[in-house]
Amino acid sequence: MKAAHLFLNKSLAEPEPHLLPAGEVVVYTAHSPDKDGANEDCAGCFLIADDSVVLSVADGAGGMAAGAKASATAIRKLHTALKTAASEPGRLRGAILNGIEQANSEIVSSAEGAATTVAVAEICAGIIRPYHVGDSMVLVVGQRGKIKLETVSHSPVGYAVESGLLGAEEAMHHDERHIVSNLVGSADMHIAVGPPTRLAAKDTVLLASDGLSDNLHIGEIAELIRKGPMRQAARGLARRCQERMRGAVESKPSKPDDLTFILYRQRIGGRSRTRQTQAP
Repeated sequence: MKAAHLFLNKSLAEPEPHLLPAGEVVVYTAHSPDKDGANEDCAGCFLIADDSVVLSVADGAGGMAAGAKASATAIRKLHTALKTAASEPGRLRGAILNGIEQANSEIVSSAEGAATTVAVAEICAGIIRPYHVGDSMVLVVGQRGKIKLETVSHSPVGYAVESGLLGAEEAMHHDERHIVSNLVGSADMHIAVGPPTRLAAKDTVLLASDGLSDNLHIGEIAELIRKGPMRQAARGLARRCQERMRGAVESKPSKPDDLTFILYRQRIGGRSRTRQTQAP
């Protein structure tokens, strides 16, 4: 592994940009506007090789201290597993699965009653493969706003939307939207692995905790991130979501929660507008 950026239970005042050899990444994470305690979300950006990166978001459940610990465990275990992975896609897939499974074993063994979601994007040579447990999501949006990839939330409401039994608008206001049926930290956890998808030159990849998807519709998210400078898109996304959480827009969803998301775009022609930062 060439570099790693871990965001463990932090709160950022501004989206944080990172320049990678093959793309641009912007990370934002902050605790809920209705609390002063720990941010139960965590995130990680792992540069495996010049053309290979793994991105991850985890959203802890089970109370502030335990939830924060569970999400941090998920990111740390993924980091450890990826350290020994080669850049070949087959090796990365195994490392990601091992990291999630090891996190699950540790959280279950702790018997603290905590759990976490996790969403992972493996991006290698312009091809993305998503992995997820729970309702944190991976999304790929084209420059014109087309949704090219969207993971299905592991929840009764998520499955109902996917099957067509529930509309997206109705789902945003559903009383059971908060129920998640698959979590890292449960004996029967399962990992959903999506098919590999080639990224077009100007596609935007998003990973996010449900603090985003519970407050903004997918169409709104796509419109905010589909084009323009990455950092500007991240600021707009964070600002719009925080406005909703504070109930600033009447008749729109308002569900205060920790908020974490990662945006990624491939570099075009070897140029980038994002300032390079050093790994810790």
